Amino acid sequence: MDNKEVINKTIDFVKDKLRGDSSGHDWWHIYRVWNMSKKLQEKEGGNLFIIEMAALLHDVGDWKFHEKEEEGIDIIKNWLDQSDISESVKIRIVDIISNVSFKGSGVKDKMESIEGKIVQDADRIDAIGAIGVARTFAFGGKFGNPMFDPNVKVKMHNNFEEYKNSKGTTINHFYEKLLLLKDRISTNTAKQIARERHSYMENFLKQFYDEWESIK
Repeated sequence: MDNKEVINKTIDFVKDKLRGDSSGHDWWHIYRVWNMSKKLQEKEGGNLFIIEMAALLHDVGDWKFHEKEEEGIDIIKNWLDQSDISESVKIRIVDIISNVSFKGSGVKDKMESIEGKIVQDADRIDAIGAIGVARTFAFGGKFGNPMFDPNVKVKMHNNFEEYKNSKGTTINHFYEKLLLLKDRISTNTAKQIARERHSYMENFLKQFYDEWESIK
């Protein structure tokens, strides 16, 4: 198979895997990250095939949807083994997906390659701004998190275990993750986009608290 055929088959595979998702990690999230990744690659460089494959597959391996983090990675490895891709390229794709997720405010990013930084930036851009706000509430509702409780305090997680096991509110998630992403964007092209979307979230939160206070 040539690269285009591998990508087309991977699109079908991902659509099937994520069918019915209501957490904000559906095919259309993948589609946006995939297209943003391609736009960033035009400016920042990197191996386009690796970027596209990692962007398409990144949420199939997301730890949030598997009992063990390794389970999602194994699914991706099995899929890649069915494609005519060199071992070195497979390793690079899996490495990106293994390190793409935010794992707590106190956990440093491990992404080193330009391909990985592009996919991570694209994924983080989709987590902020208007779409990010909508996805955050979709995710919170899916997993039973309260929208807001002024008695539940924001917690900055020092390690992945703390972050993984956290059951806070959706509004707190803005402070525990989303508002931190602007300063954890790697590529220059993505930084401007992130700044604009970050401002939108700040305005949203101001409006939210104004409305909340008005009911007292």
